[in-house]
Amino acid sequence: MAFSLFSSKNRIINMVLNDHSIRYVELKQSNPPAAQKWSERFLPPGIIVDGKIVDIDSLTSILEQCIDEWKIQRRSVRFIIPDALVIIRKVSIPADVQDDEIKGYLYLELGSTIHLPFEEPVFDYYPLESNQKTKDILLFAAPEQFVMEYSELFSSLKLNPIAADISPLSLYRLYHYLDKSSSNEVLFTVQFDLTSVNLCIFNENVPLVMRHFSLPFNIDEWEYNIGIAGSLEFKFNGDAEELAMQIEDIFNEVNKLVDFYRYTLTNEGQDVTKFLVNGDHPMLEAIIDEMKDRYDIPVEMITLDNDLKGKTGYLPSNLFLPLGLALKEVQ
Repeated sequence: MAFSLFSSKNRIINMVLNDHSIRYVELKQSNPPAAQKWSERFLPPGIIVDGKIVDIDSLTSILEQCIDEWKIQRRSVRFIIPDALVIIRKVSIPADVQDDEIKGYLYLELGSTIHLPFEEPVFDYYPLESNQKTKDILLFAAPEQFVMEYSELFSSLKLNPIAADISPLSLYRLYHYLDKSSSNEVLFTVQFDLTSVNLCIFNENVPLVMRHFSLPFNIDEWEYNIGIAGSLEFKFNGDAEELAMQIEDIFNEVNKLVDFYRYTLTNEGQDVTKFLVNGDHPMLEAIIDEMKDRYDIPVEMITLDNDLKGKTGYLPSNLFLPLGLALKEVQ
């Protein structure tokens, strides 16, 4: 549905659920679009674990409270499929498979010649290079069971799920909308959150590889409150050395993925040209400073211009993912 056709009675909400929070953003009907409303709610540990709903009753109760408090009853909703559930994989298929037959071919081959670490996936694909023998495609897949649990949860609460997305694409969509992308760019996105980190490398606008890592989280070592801008703010009270080791482990994974891209994914030995860092981790600024010291690669964060900030104030950076999701049908 075109953005200009959204009715005021069915403004779309854009929701991100992860292991520690529920967040939403709603765009104002304007050109250019502006963030109109947003909020977030802390999610106690154990309700969602590694992207999977573990305690459906508690999550339902909390979402009911959010829907009532945020006044978003009976809305259509877009949502992010949790990173821990998503796989991105390059796949080669025979060149004689016609474009309109690719999805059917993938249905037949999944589980036989194309193997995934789960059965009954939901999936989409993006065409890459082709030659006389093969066509390369980028396959995006997630276990249908867990994705449908989110969709059915929204439906049970009288919300209407209309689209799902993955976090790297939502972050890149916002980055591209702000006209930050450039030709021949190899962008390494780092979504550094309180309970997980997601790494993804884009060549031009295509996400070629993604890695997800869970971070240890002990609620007893953290304090949290709602800040002035309406976003969650966390303070660490645990062992600083242990936290530093967790961050160091992620830097090691960043190094591995940079090398994997350079020596395995490309024949030309291409290098990453830019890091784009986002997330809600309380140490994010220190992490960015450390990355600038370690890597001979530019490190950037997304900053919003006045159009997207909206009249209600500054949108916190930990809500950039649902904002990118909100732009899904705008561009």
